[in-house]
Amino acid sequence: MEAILLVGGQGTRLRPLTISTPKPLLPTAGVPFLAHQLARARAAGVDRIVFATSYRAEMFEAAFGTRAHGVDLVYVSEDEPLGTGGAIRNAAGALTCGPDEPVLILNGDILSGHDVPAQVALHEEAGAAVTLHLTPVDDPSRFGCVPTDGEGRVTAFLEKTSHPVTDQINAGCYVFRRKAIDAIPEDEVVSVERETFPDLIESGAVVMGYVESGYWLDVGTPEAFVQGSRDLVLGRLASSAMPGEPGERLALERSRVSPGAVVRGGTAVGRGAVVEAGATVIGSVLLDEAFVAEGATVRDSVLSRGARVGPGAVLDGVVLGDGAVVGPGNELRGGVRVWPGIKLPPTALRFSTDA
Repeated sequence: MEAILLVGGQGTRLRPLTISTPKPLLPTAGVPFLAHQLARARAAGVDRIVFATSYRAEMFEAAFGTRAHGVDLVYVSEDEPLGTGGAIRNAAGALTCGPDEPVLILNGDILSGHDVPAQVALHEEAGAAVTLHLTPVDDPSRFGCVPTDGEGRVTAFLEKTSHPVTDQINAGCYVFRRKAIDAIPEDEVVSVERETFPDLIESGAVVMGYVESGYWLDVGTPEAFVQGSRDLVLGRLASSAMPGEPGERLALERSRVSPGAVVRGGTAVGRGAVVEAGATVIGSVLLDEAFVAEGATVRDSVLSRGARVGPGAVLDGVVLGDGAVVGPGNELRGGVRVWPGIKLPPTALRFSTDA
């Protein structure tokens, strides 16, 4: 089975992490985020994936080459953003399957443990044009709301609404029949959510909803990105791509965690990163060459490449860009983001975006 992987977004909600790296390539539990998707796709029977790229397109092939995790890889780029539907149609030119074959569509910012083979099986049994993975959530008003009838057929596709009629949302994984992709207008900006799916439903085409309430996470914000990495390290979602066994922490080669440091809660410690004695790091992501000094506390935060936290500093829910420095005694909380290269001098600064 072939798949298209949508990885063209700029990841603006994740800045400054995405200034130099596309969101799908951010290190997550020790490897690029997409490595987990590639491994799961292979386990589901996918043997060839077309990357639909745009932002920093060249970095994807540099990261994965033409084959990774047992899957052959092809890369197709957009000159101008074409929307979700336009990106799928643009990438379809590199598919090799016939018009009635299923094509799996994956979003490059979704971490999911749902049963992909079961979704494909439902698609085939129903003879559907498209089958969407749907998942129930507590607050569906934040997402695309997708009601289904008693047979699982999608009856409407309602983008974010303050009065949702169901708790089922679009979870961002689709199975298209190849000819349904070919029917999307070529070289045009098209949204599958606002145009393709509603048009198919209105035309009477079979659009099915595969409902599963397993692990699902949109990693598009810093908080969700940290949660996704933490969940993978802790083993809440299994991934054969993770370079180590699940546990309280994942420490990559050349990292150094002092025996006198407390590092737990699903923390990932990148290559060459250092955590000194007396430091505490809980549920965080430390990228390569990051440094946490003695007595510092880091919780639910991301330290980008070469970022440094001085002695006694406190970070809680903070993102440090590449090479950012937090001097001794600073206290940063509640979603503070420090841009690459910024250096906060030694001080007793206390700052929170909630203040």
